[in-house]
Amino acid sequence: MRNLKNVFLIIFSLITVFYGCQENDYSFGEIIAPSNIEITAEIVGADANNPNGDGSGAVHFKATADNAVSFKFVNEGSEIVALSGETSMIFSKLGLNTYTVTVVVSGMAGVSSSKSIQVDVLATYSPPDDLKAKLFGFDPANPTAASSRTWKIQASKPGHFGLGPVGGATPVEWYGAGPNEKAAVGMYDDRFIFSSDGTFSHVTNGDIFGRDPHIVNDLGPNVSGTTDGADILNYAFADYTESFFLTAPGGVETINLSGNAFIGYYTGGNHQYQIFDRGVANEMLLKTTDAATQFDWWFIIVIE
Repeated sequence: MRNLKNVFLIIFSLITVFYGCQENDYSFGEIIAPSNIEITAEIVGADANNPNGDGSGAVHFKATADNAVSFKFVNEGSEIVALSGETSMIFSKLGLNTYTVTVVVSGMAGVSSSKSIQVDVLATYSPPDDLKAKLFGFDPANPTAASSRTWKIQASKPGHFGLGPVGGATPVEWYGAGPNEKAAVGMYDDRFIFSSDGTFSHVTNGDIFGRDPHIVNDLGPNVSGTTDGADILNYAFADYTESFFLTAPGGVETINLSGNAFIGYYTGGNHQYQIFDRGVANEMLLKTTDAATQFDWWFIIVIE
């Protein structure tokens, strides 16, 4: 019996030594930080006579680097994640101003490097009174009065949400949701509040609707939502407040949201929503391009 016990002890010791050696064989390899970062900036409308642009304030950026996984463009607290290294920013402060844009390049294992570029940009756009009146209740007879309006997705209308090709001019060309088709996904109970002081508040009622992987890349891991193909339904997300400003690059009225703010369905990207049509009373038709530059996403919003 004693000999059998000794045999078991020897076998146990050999197993322990074997697995101990196995654990020591793990190797993470060399972690290399991104390098050779290059940034180019194309100011929209810039030419020999207008070196600082056409007054729209729009600038296209492109960044490249060795050993890069993703790129993040940062300016005055606003961040845009662009996996491709290309994005656009709109600078709305009136007049000629100098802006510093920092590109943070992430590599393997989360290691990162950064580089900055300065751009001199001219902005001359002042939004019309009727647009401000519709969006946040601006009163031209009392222009300094505080005002706000609450909007929501127009769920009862066909085509209130959908997608089409990037740059397309036909709303929901490839897919349009039917009335109330997206009930219970975390979209219809959201409220979007635009205020005269430039504040944008999003009441989520605890969850939102968005596209995978953009929503996870930008907002964090999905801990309670349901994955349905490329969508994440009822992604847990609290109310938040950001800011907005209005521009009209190329003559197209555009709502620009700061940070990761969004309307209706999270797509990442530059968080710019072109106002395609605002001729219908109490409604606006918006579109935005997702972070992968794969689709244009369309939304009909209505005043609550």
